[in-house]
Amino acid sequence: QVRLIESGGGLVQAGGSLTLSCAAPGRTFSAYTMGWFRQAPGNERRLVATFTRYDGNAVYTDSVKGRFTVSRNKANNTMFLQMSNLKPEDTAVYYCAASPIPYSDPRKWSYWGQGTQVTVSS
Repeated sequence: QVRLIESGGGLVQAGGSLTLSCAAPGRTFSAYTMGWFRQAPGNERRLVATFTRYDGNAVYTDSVKGRFTVSRNKANNTMFLQMSNLKPEDTAVYYCAASPIPYSDPRKWSYWGQGTQVTVSS
């Protein structure tokens, strides 16, 4: 079992920035691809970015490219999602997740955090 704990959500004005954190048990980053997902009210959970265990490369969905950055600190087993130039349409519950394979379908991911709310006001 992999327990993931997100933090850092909150309320921010459009154009502002926010950084989310995801704390993971040791060795999670070497065993799993990590991902950030979000789910807005009435919508399906969607992939925001992945961070592969093989090469450490990050892949982003088009709507956040150039605005969001995924990084990780292996020393303290924490992954970050730095979000800038936030837009009202970024409002959602954000989840971090872990999977042996970087599936595009969130239903196939193995482990999930509890989620953290991000609200962007216009």
